[in-house]
Amino acid sequence: MRAGGAFGGNRGLRPVPPEKGIFPLDHLHECDLEKKEYLNCLKTSGHQSENCRQFSKKYLQCRMEKNLMAKQDLSELGFGKPSGVEASVGNELS
Repeated sequence: MRAGGAFGGNRGLRPVPPEKGIFPLDHLHECDLEKKEYLNCLKTSGHQSENCRQFSKKYLQCRMEKNLMAKQDLSELGFGKPSGVEASVGNELS
């Protein structure tokens, strides 16, 4: 009878890395201002994240500029054109 890992895990399977990988923590506090602005917005808006998108975008841009995360097109992170703009463009093509 073979036992699993110390916490019941299966020793024969390799772990699967997260989709986006890992990124370094901001030990030097290079994006603290942007983080605090975002968290303050969340607090004042009753944790309605949609109201704080501009702060979230600014924070992610800071992290990318400081090499705290991989550079990526913001549209891939959910910051595409607003749906109203997309709808009007779609109507012009019809």
